[in-house]
Amino acid sequence: MNRFVFLFLILLFTSCDYFEKQKVNSKDLYDEELQTFNWNDVDTYPTFSNCDSITNKQESKICFQNTLLTNVNLYLEQQNLVVSEDVNDTIRLKLIIDNKGLLEITSLSIKPETQLQIPEIDSLLRQSLKSVPQIFPAIKRGQQVTTAFELPIIVKIN
Repeated sequence: MNRFVFLFLILLFTSCDYFEKQKVNSKDLYDEELQTFNWNDVDTYPTFSNCDSITNKQESKICFQNTLLTNVNLYLEQQNLVVSEDVNDTIRLKLIIDNKGLLEITSLSIKPETQLQIPEIDSLLRQSLKSVPQIFPAIKRGQQVTTAFELPIIVKIN
């Protein structure tokens, strides 16, 4: 019987650790969440009202880019650009859409030959983006966030 009492007492004293509650530090949880968080991806891409009904993430991105490209192309077509030599260039626009839906060009990559033939191409591209419809910003975890895009614009004038 003494053995059982002794064994019971040992179990009683060593098992008290099982009943202790561990305190969870909110900073530790926050740091752990930041480690698993993918900062380079958004839940929904920026969008225009004509792309609102699209639920597929990739199709929504394509609709957004196509709407921007269509807007730029229509604007450039209206300018009746005249060149002395053929122009065939892919201009790369780097854009930022902030968390309020405002669009800003951060950089343009234009070949020198294109710049020579169409000296005002920079200002024309910037002007074309001023007339885009209202942009609804990207969303990440329920919050509107700033996103960056690279938009290739093909300029071909014969």
